[in-house]
Amino acid sequence: MTELKLVADGMLGRFSRWLRMLGCDVKYYNDASDDALLEIARRETRALLTRDAELFRKANADGLRAFFVEGESEEERLANIAQRLNLRLEIDMSTSRCPVCGSFLRSVGRDVVLDKVPSGTLKHYREFWVCEGCGKVYWRGRHWEKITETLNRAKRLTERNDTQRL
Repeated sequence: MTELKLVADGMLGRFSRWLRMLGCDVKYYNDASDDALLEIARRETRALLTRDAELFRKANADGLRAFFVEGESEEERLANIAQRLNLRLEIDMSTSRCPVCGSFLRSVGRDVVLDKVPSGTLKHYREFWVCEGCGKVYWRGRHWEKITETLNRAKRLTERNDTQRL
């Protein structure tokens, strides 16, 4: 199966970060014009994600694949798009991407991050990943519980939506 490539409009910065963590190839521009986003989608064969109804209509009129992202919370947006794109709402570190730049992450030993993370972090955590693009270091810290809770709430919403369709 070919990986779905996406481009997101300026209203979806935080949402783009979530999709990258889930392994999606998402380009995000917070200041690109509608025409620039449409051109990127066309040139790079990317589906457009937007919360702008007018941009969504333009993309459809141009024959581009586009998704209007519905939902007020991140959980609602994740559930909405996960159902439409058939995404698993689970983070798999072997396919996860850097939420900042979108590059792949690679697992590294503690010795590689000695000078890049606080000493307390080295004492408490054993697994680390480094972004192949920007070099940012990641680990499953205290924030991991919140990430998992958000994804679990989104999963429950997808299950509820599936039940309502029956």
